[in-house]
Amino acid sequence: MMLFNNEPILLDIKDAEIIYYPAFFDPIEADTYFNTLLTTLDWQQDDITIFGKSVPQPRLTALYANNEKPYSYSGITMMPQKFTDSLANIKTKIESETHHKFTTCLCNLYRNGSDSIGWHADNEKELGANPVIASVSFGATRVFHLKHRTDTNLKQKITLQHGSLLIMKGKTQQHWLHQIPKTKKPTGKRMSLTFRTIY
Repeated sequence: MMLFNNEPILLDIKDAEIIYYPAFFDPIEADTYFNTLLTTLDWQQDDITIFGKSVPQPRLTALYANNEKPYSYSGITMMPQKFTDSLANIKTKIESETHHKFTTCLCNLYRNGSDSIGWHADNEKELGANPVIASVSFGATRVFHLKHRTDTNLKQKITLQHGSLLIMKGKTQQHWLHQIPKTKKPTGKRMSLTFRTIY
């Protein structure tokens, strides 16, 4: 039986500030939010360009914010919708813990092990220098990979649990890349809510 543990884990990683909360939301909260957001968010699948070819993005996304500022990445520009009550409540709880105000949430839905996101950094210009990224995970467990941009010996894996919170801040986005790779293991739906501040 897994005990409910919301004690933060500060990862000892060079050139990064990363904090992991294995159970930021209790199991009942996490189940409720997952089921609600799965059916109420306006999920979409955009095309991305890879090696000059347009292909469907291997996951579904949705963008919500408390402003009307767009968010652009990988050649995609998304216009936000207003925060739903559930997203606003999640944002408030994260802000209370981090003492940081977020404006925007990029939501990702990984439908199965074939859905993924490749190596990248959350370093878009509109996020400013040294952005704080707060990522909530609901649903199936997936492995989050990190690798240092210049020191190839520096790698890290974090198993992101249902109801967990991962905070990346400081110079993390300058020095590290991250991904959620595909997996051949049978796995259910996973949702990540990535809160950020657009200036």
